[in-house]
Amino acid sequence: MSLAAYCVFCCRRIGTSGPTTKSDLQWKDIRKISKLTGSLILGGFIFITYEVLALKKLLTIDTQAVQQEKLKSYIYLNTVSLDPSESQEHFSKFAEDHERALWVLLKRSQSEDRIVRLQAVQQLAENSHWHDYQYRTVAQACDQRTVIGLARSKDIDLRFFLPPPPLPKVKGDYAIEDELRLLLVSLPQTDLEQCVQYFTSLALRESSQTLAAQRGGLWCFGGNGLPYCETLSKVPSETVELFCLQALVQHSKVSTHCDKIEANGGLQLLQRIYQLRNDSAKIQRNIIRIIGNMALDERLHSSIVRAGWVSILAEAMKSPHVIQSSHASRALANLDRETVQEKYPDGVYVLHPQYRSSQPIKADVLFIHGLLGAAFKTWRQQDINQPLDAKAFEGEEVYSECWPKTWLASDCPSLRIVSVEYDTHLSDWKTKCPIEDHRKSIAYRSNELLNKLRAAGVGDRPLVWVSHSMGGLLVKKMLVDASKNPEMDKIVNNTRGIIFYSVPHHGSQLAEYSMNARYLLFPSVEVKELSTDSPALKELNDDFLSFAKDKKFPVLSFAETLPTHIGSMIKLHVVPVDSANLGIGDLIPVEVNHLNICKPKKKDTFLYQCTVKFIQDALARELGS
Repeated sequence: MSLAAYCVFCCRRIGTSGPTTKSDLQWKDIRKISKLTGSLILGGFIFITYEVLALKKLLTIDTQAVQQEKLKSYIYLNTVSLDPSESQEHFSKFAEDHERALWVLLKRSQSEDRIVRLQAVQQLAENSHWHDYQYRTVAQACDQRTVIGLARSKDIDLRFFLPPPPLPKVKGDYAIEDELRLLLVSLPQTDLEQCVQYFTSLALRESSQTLAAQRGGLWCFGGNGLPYCETLSKVPSETVELFCLQALVQHSKVSTHCDKIEANGGLQLLQRIYQLRNDSAKIQRNIIRIIGNMALDERLHSSIVRAGWVSILAEAMKSPHVIQSSHASRALANLDRETVQEKYPDGVYVLHPQYRSSQPIKADVLFIHGLLGAAFKTWRQQDINQPLDAKAFEGEEVYSECWPKTWLASDCPSLRIVSVEYDTHLSDWKTKCPIEDHRKSIAYRSNELLNKLRAAGVGDRPLVWVSHSMGGLLVKKMLVDASKNPEMDKIVNNTRGIIFYSVPHHGSQLAEYSMNARYLLFPSVEVKELSTDSPALKELNDDFLSFAKDKKFPVLSFAETLPTHIGSMIKLHVVPVDSANLGIGDLIPVEVNHLNICKPKKKDTFLYQCTVKFIQDALARELGS
């Protein structure tokens, strides 16, 4: 503004000056014009220079900050190998001195030397001081083998993992049941085991009923005119999803069906359901169970990793609930072909170690539950039912959902602790698959479990069996069968001892009660086999005694002395002391009922201390104690 005012002032002076000679006027005009032009040029140059410098200062960019911001976003790219020459070029151009360690570890994690790879993954997992963008760098640069190894590392930072790729958007009327139904229909429906067919038909029937109810009411003659009738015919969507997922669990046990599940978008569908049903532990558990079954096939590993399941499983491993974390642990163990030689079929769970560890495994302990039991709940700490009992737990550690995983693992860290699960039922009213009764017999289960346990590497190390109720009969049958099968010699020869918790070697009063009320209860095959006059039970006991006396391994039996409440009206001594007496080894009566005989109240109780001492003595040579 001042420069413009000056120019106007000069022009006015030129225009208002008095008369002069022509030559003087000419030279004066030239001088004034020169002064004016010089001032304009100098002032304009100074002004432009000032503005350029100011603008440059405003636009100065911190390139390092920009680079770090770029790295904060996940980019889905194919992993590239870190060739030595390429890595050196990369270091010279991009890497700061303090970041070279990160790239060196990434390079080593892809080494051809297995030991170098394992050390690199361990060192990556132990880093807890990196910036957020550095974790994301590793997430984007590491290969499949490394990311699985990181997921199986204890206390791993979840920033090491790429989040699952975004799923396609769905329409407003999207129904999960419809998608599950379409996936089930796309799977092979012929040449299936009867139970697989049963679960599939059940799921399709229930989802069809729900679909019909949504479109007008399956049982409503007036369609939407009777809304209350529609609610009677409509199965809750979560229940239908569970039916469909149970059917998929059965299909996922068949290798060729796993291929179809993957090809038809099953991995993405299951992931969507997992995210939508984050309030249902049961649904999420069934989904992880399916992923664990699919992971038995190494051809599907890359598809499972690309679908983003590793980050989901790594997060599930951190669950405080032993069932959730153990299902995720099994799936990751089946994916980890770098450090795990064994494969864990459906129903076989590793309670310890669930992470990669430098601690060598010296022996195995196997837990086999009984009637109506499960791989986890059977072996929980005794429940607190009365206020008086609560006082006994004051000052104790956190309640154990599974004492073999917590107490035994801490007392014997060099053991691999495995728990097995199989379906059992008191009555055929509640059986999950009522078609094939022979599948529920002890003989059938023995053969099925033996094959699963061998796949899991049972028999490759010394082992001790721990069983409750009918699970003890199953252990006896497996050992007798294995002794007759040369392929199972390792299991027999490496057995170092057996613990029986209230095992009905000579039958159970529960079977007698159920048989007397057979027309009301419809006792299952399992219960019928527990009757005192069962020829199969007597033959099994005779065969096992002959086998055990020949092998001379130690046996410890616990017997209940208190009756068990079955329902609100029935009080029954399920396994009397006489029936729990095998005839060899030590027999210890304990003042508990049938359900609590395998559930110690505390870690320092006689029941647990006696159990852990037997295991340590039986494996003294391996454990070095």
